[in-house]
Amino acid sequence: MKSLNIYAALLVSLFAINFSFAQTSIKKETIKVWGNCGMCKKKIETAAKNAGATYANWNEHTNFLKISYDPLKSNSQSIQKSIAATGYDTQGFNASDSAYAHLDDCCKYARKKINNTN
Repeated sequence: MKSLNIYAALLVSLFAINFSFAQTSIKKETIKVWGNCGMCKKKIETAAKNAGATYANWNEHTNFLKISYDPLKSNSQSIQKSIAATGYDTQGFNASDSAYAHLDDCCKYARKKINNTN
């Protein structure tokens, strides 16, 4: 009976340790994303979440997007590519000219030359 209690305690401990490692696997980053307004905010955050971000909050005054994601399911590059596909330049990817052209007039930000890795 005593050994059964020890095995039960060991099993519970293993589950607790496994759960605590799962909680720490979320990665957080801040990415520069060019845009202008509240409509941009919605599109940028939606694109990030569609690419696997579990949290996305873009600040239209600083142009920084804070994201969280599970690195086993997504990564910064795929999130940035998704945002660029909607028309917004990021620190790592330029939106295509056609995607930028489809933005509403209020969303057309001053484009900057950046290193394009796509």
